[in-house]
Amino acid sequence: MSLNDINLLTENIHWLTMDQAWHYRVLPKGRTSERLQLYCEDSADENELLAELEVIFGLEIVLDPIPVTQIARLLSKYYLKDNAPQDSKQVTLSKTPDDFLNNLIQEAKSLKSSDIHIETYENKCRVRIRIDGMMIERSLIKREDYPALINKIKIYAKLDITEKRLPQDGRINFKHQDQQFDIRVSVLPTLHGEKVVLRLLNNDATKIDLNSLGFSTFDLDNYLQGAKRPNGILLISGPTGSGKTTTLYATLKLLNKETRNILTIEDPVEYTLEGINQVQLKESIGLGFAEALRAFLRQDPDVIMVGEIRDTETANMAIRAALTGHLVLSTIHTNSAWGTVSRLTDMGVHPFLVANTLNTTVAQRLIRLLCPECKQFRDFDSSLYPKQFKPYVEITKHYVANGCEHCYFTGYKGRKAVYEVIPIDQELSAEIKGGNMNINGMLKERGVRTLAENAFNFFSAGQTSLEEIYPLLLNY
Repeated sequence: MSLNDINLLTENIHWLTMDQAWHYRVLPKGRTSERLQLYCEDSADENELLAELEVIFGLEIVLDPIPVTQIARLLSKYYLKDNAPQDSKQVTLSKTPDDFLNNLIQEAKSLKSSDIHIETYENKCRVRIRIDGMMIERSLIKREDYPALINKIKIYAKLDITEKRLPQDGRINFKHQDQQFDIRVSVLPTLHGEKVVLRLLNNDATKIDLNSLGFSTFDLDNYLQGAKRPNGILLISGPTGSGKTTTLYATLKLLNKETRNILTIEDPVEYTLEGINQVQLKESIGLGFAEALRAFLRQDPDVIMVGEIRDTETANMAIRAALTGHLVLSTIHTNSAWGTVSRLTDMGVHPFLVANTLNTTVAQRLIRLLCPECKQFRDFDSSLYPKQFKPYVEITKHYVANGCEHCYFTGYKGRKAVYEVIPIDQELSAEIKGGNMNINGMLKERGVRTLAENAFNFFSAGQTSLEEIYPLLLNY
């Protein structure tokens, strides 16, 4: 077997803590009642290492030397840790669900994970976390321990532990030392038991800045013109997990002045901003987006943020708010910036109302950035492009993902948003009223760049790979 094919079994990872694995540069290979087999670096002093490890584990230790680079790759893959020095510890199976859950949440937060998935199947129960949009398996749970863990999460989230047939949603306010943040909890009954997803919400909005999200200078200028208008609707479109909410919060942070009354209705409230009145959606008691908007209009607002326009009633209330002199910010699910126009008309909003209220429409996606420590420079073959795609500039060299300790051997580190921003002027408003959806020529005249163009600029600048932007080029 090639050394690159070495994979550790998830159920073996808890034999070593993260501190032990990194300190001694060893990894679990196999175990019996009297013997523990470990991978170690081929440059290590095996006699000294054996003496220390046998004292720690009280077992006979068998070492299997492998290259230093391979140890580094496997440590970064299976014993993730934040590259900044922190007190986070490797999650291990604990005697109590409390300890296991607390360790799990702390580890996920330190690794900047967005979600924790706790799921059960016929033969195993596992934990996965999502980092930079990708799922990584972290731990296995004994089947007999799984119900206790699920019940503990339900208790923290104030959910009904006796209800195992219906989905439930809740919220946990997690506090540990100097950390405090909210967790959205979703429980789903599946074939083999209940699956839980914990969404870690970042309450700190102080570091969000429009200038660092990924806007080009031209697009940012167009976006700010729309955000600074006194009325109208500014819509951001994109699939779930594309960073729309972060862009909206960065906008609210910019607009948050003592002279403005800003109201938001969200599901969930992901960030808290001092000076902004934020309302949590509660459809179970009749507080939906449309009902909140109706109440907002009696609260003398200047700016209203609606988490999502997803039905006709909410769309009509947002239009009404914009017509009565308010700036409305919201998100909507479409594939392109101009697609928001047809989406609103499909919801039953008259085209002349869309034309009179829509001031800016934005499409957004998230792309992973290549790790600057390990990305590799290669010759480029134009046959790698999707068929029918014509590159905006000729590329002869490009960077590809490689993998190192800094990026957990994924080849990528961090993400940036890619935008398509269309400011709606009088001429485009006239096209909306006339029902003309084919306005590509007009957008080119205005210098509006598509998602594909802006993504290609990241690629040509060596910030990301062709693989990462390929789906956007398919829509070219």
